[in-house]
Amino acid sequence: MKHLRLLLFPFALIYGLIVFIRYQLYDLGVLTSTKFDLPLICVGNLSFGGTGKSPLIAAIVNQLSNEYNMASLSRGYKRSTRGFRLVEASDDVSSVGDEPLQFKSTFNTQLTVAVCENRVQGVLNLLKLKPKTELVLLDDAFQHRKINPGLSILLTTYKDLYVDDELLPVGNLRDAKYAANRAEIVMVTKCPQNLSINEQELISKKLKLTTKQSLYFSTIKYSELIYSIKSELKLSDLNDFILVTGIANPKPLVQFLKSQGKKFKHHEFADHHNFNLAEINHLKSYKKPILTTTKDFMRLKSNFDDKSLYHLPIQSQIIQKEKAFYDELRQFIDSF
Repeated sequence: MKHLRLLLFPFALIYGLIVFIRYQLYDLGVLTSTKFDLPLICVGNLSFGGTGKSPLIAAIVNQLSNEYNMASLSRGYKRSTRGFRLVEASDDVSSVGDEPLQFKSTFNTQLTVAVCENRVQGVLNLLKLKPKTELVLLDDAFQHRKINPGLSILLTTYKDLYVDDELLPVGNLRDAKYAANRAEIVMVTKCPQNLSINEQELISKKLKLTTKQSLYFSTIKYSELIYSIKSELKLSDLNDFILVTGIANPKPLVQFLKSQGKKFKHHEFADHHNFNLAEINHLKSYKKPILTTTKDFMRLKSNFDDKSLYHLPIQSQIIQKEKAFYDELRQFIDSF
């Protein structure tokens, strides 16, 4: 592996140079960013997937949707359509993407959900169709410099901090480490629930944030209930099942289920995997309940009957400084 990294290092240098030139073009004003007179909060990362953007967005919606008319805007990864589209709970996953459909299915009228690969055009269309919108959450838009959010939340995982990673193809970073300076908030996600103050301070020193940046830590909170198409069940009542994941990093989920003493067989697929008929039939052949993530449930549910397929909802929970985090968001929103 060490020798492979050395062979790939020149390609990482070239990629890094391209990233640097692009940043310079924006910073010098050669390429322009559009800013709106509306609170836009970007939730993103420097790496490829698996940092917990969707659980954090869900937590923000749960916390603030009763106070503000909220919308989320994603590109709709792997959807078959193009352009702007408002997402409905009845939409097919192939038309809007799994995560936008997940948001709409979960929050329904609490959240306007839209997809558009052009984020600037997406916000313009949102404001035209939903003029009462007071806040837009930009999902995975940290690299989209064409739009200038007023507040960016950068996520990095506890076990894989961006400062310990390298640019593609040597590492998993799609953006340069110095890009983190653009974020107003840095969130270390997927932390142990008992993360000590001492360890938080050590991580803070390692990240070397500026005095204008806020640092928060979060952990994953798993639901006590699992949900099928029409039914629900206590997770404690589910045993001897098939676990199906098509997410970037299923390890925390696997570890959680093992800590609960669960007996299961794990079928792991790539992130945003589109399941084919042969795979569906193979999963059905076990004749056991199937547990999956909420994102995967969006892609699988049309192929299964009620009570044969369940999903386990998760949400980000801020460690110790939850009130400070949401107060910082409110202060930003209310400044408009």
